[in-house]
Amino acid sequence: MSAPALERPAGYGRVLAVPEFRAVFAAHVLSMLGVIVSEIALSVLVYDLTGSPLLSALTFALGFLPYLVGGTLLAPVADRFPARRVLVVCDLVCAGCVAVMTVPGTGIGVLLGLRCALAVVSPVFAGTRMATLSDVLGGGDLFVLGRSLLRIVAQSALLVGYGLGGLLLAVLAPRHALLITVGTFLASAALLRLGTRRRPARARAREGGGTRQPFADRRIRLLLLLFWVPAMFAVVPEALAAPYADALGTGSPGLGLLMCALPVGTVAGELYAGARLGPAARERIALPLVCLTLLPYLGYALHPSLALSLLLLLTAGAGSAYTLGLDQWFVRAVPEELRGRAMTVLSAGLMTVQGVGMALAGLAAEAVGVRATVAGAGVVGAVCCCALAAVARRSSRPAPAEVTESRDTADPYMTGR
Repeated sequence: MSAPALERPAGYGRVLAVPEFRAVFAAHVLSMLGVIVSEIALSVLVYDLTGSPLLSALTFALGFLPYLVGGTLLAPVADRFPARRVLVVCDLVCAGCVAVMTVPGTGIGVLLGLRCALAVVSPVFAGTRMATLSDVLGGGDLFVLGRSLLRIVAQSALLVGYGLGGLLLAVLAPRHALLITVGTFLASAALLRLGTRRRPARARAREGGGTRQPFADRRIRLLLLLFWVPAMFAVVPEALAAPYADALGTGSPGLGLLMCALPVGTVAGELYAGARLGPAARERIALPLVCLTLLPYLGYALHPSLALSLLLLLTAGAGSAYTLGLDQWFVRAVPEELRGRAMTVLSAGLMTVQGVGMALAGLAAEAVGVRATVAGAGVVGAVCCCALAAVARRSSRPAPAEVTESRDTADPYMTGR
């Protein structure tokens, strides 16, 4: 392929023109809204039943913790069974769990256990869906833009879903709002069953290795770290948004703006990179953006106003456009027969490190304060990201013998050549 062709963006319109992707995209919208509304409704339901803020907050925390279990134990499922069957079964399991939550008299222990079950299933669903995108869109630029659109939906759903959930709970009881979530999961299952083609399993049913196989490849390990490490530090301002808004004296309106700024910046950065930059350009800027994306957090050390804090968060969010380049390297590095489990591990790891990052942010803020914690996350995170980028850059250089043979034989998974 010529260099001009590599530089030409495919455009989100071409991705949405693929009928199978439209089904996957619509199902993603429904399932994301369903998950968010169920989180809010279940949190309110648990609080109504117990009057305990701790148990109410625990319903949110349980959305992070079981991801590691599901991603570790169930990752091979994504490759050992046909992808469409896995996706539909995951949606039906989620619909069944939420349906049980709506039954009057369901105990708190059962409600929290069902919340854990949803979180265990989620990484398998997410990893299988990511692997399915490579089947539907191929492993090139369309895949990257498809992944980008799904991330944009996820970020936008955080903004829309919490507002929608609040409106629903203003007119409906929590159990009735959960019934709507049952409907969204069932609709997602129907879209995936009827809107996508049946494809055989990627791996043999008796194939061993489990989650160890993706980690056996040094390139895949490095790419996983490039996804996970920035994400662990990026969540620190969100984790501390409530005490920070209180310190600024901005109240609930300021808290809402602080919570929205990072997702808005992320959506803007992804949309620009996906619509205006070509594949080669997105890969060239990936490592520099990994190094720079956390640096705006250093501005918290200057005691910024609310307006400046929002600008810092928007800028940091826009820097997450590096993920488009990483997506291309990742799908190129992972063999097709491992793609489902590798992407399940990626999804589970992202949720896990974000939960760890939030917990560590809270501990650090208790010791040194909110502003110092966010600024410290920027410093430590940027150093870690630069170290990873340096390793990635070195791994993309050809060995001396290869240079003698050809000047253009650099590892294609990092250079895109």
